[in-house]
Amino acid sequence: MRKAELAVIGGTGVYRAEMLENIQEVDVETRYGKVNLLLGTCEGRNVAFLTRHGKGHTVPPHLINYRANIMALKELGVKKIIATAAVGSLNEEMAPHDFVLLDQFLDFTKTRQSTFFDGGVQGVAHVDVTDPYCPGIRKFVFEKARALRIKVHQGGCYVCTEGPRYETPAEIKMFKQLGGDVVGMTSVPEVVLAREAGICYATLCMVTNYAAGISPHALTHEEVLVVMKEMSEDISRLIMATLAEMPVEMECGCLPELKSM
Repeated sequence: MRKAELAVIGGTGVYRAEMLENIQEVDVETRYGKVNLLLGTCEGRNVAFLTRHGKGHTVPPHLINYRANIMALKELGVKKIIATAAVGSLNEEMAPHDFVLLDQFLDFTKTRQSTFFDGGVQGVAHVDVTDPYCPGIRKFVFEKARALRIKVHQGGCYVCTEGPRYETPAEIKMFKQLGGDVVGMTSVPEVVLAREAGICYATLCMVTNYAAGISPHALTHEEVLVVMKEMSEDISRLIMATLAEMPVEMECGCLPELKSM
């Protein structure tokens, strides 16, 4: 099986690896389960593409096998992950059709397997997440976006909820008071698991709507898909430009993998 040092995790609306050539579909067996993904090339560089919600968006956010997904990428040799995510905005300055490069998160998930370290053979470990999203990848993507004249906010706090329901206006009001900028259902535990595995990870969010109580109308999944389709060309251009030139090795301050991995 081919190895890949770079990976893209496609969220809602990002289901096809349009930025890749020489695509091969593979299954990777891990101790947490089997993962189906694509291997391809971008400007001669090997890249893995993983659809977070499975084929046809069949897996809801609270049932995604995050541990298997990150472990599969680790076993392929991935060192850098660019994840995409559709989000609702709590911040009026982050409007629909804007991009946001996250720098912090608030975790309101409830039922997920959020670590590789459950005791036993794997032992117990405590990972630092002072900078959960790789500063090096964020800086590189931000500079590429500016060069492509794509509007992106450098920094934003992601509120991760359990889903699959949307949030109430009261919850959104609370999240905003706590410092949240955008809300979604998938960044945690994905970002934490990548850190435990020693993989640099950054999330590029696409703002598809204002959150409940801020939006002038009720929220629908169809609305999200419409805006994602409108943003798809810029998503592909930005990710392709990043994959083609981003250094695999960079001074970013991210910690190495935990020894007991």
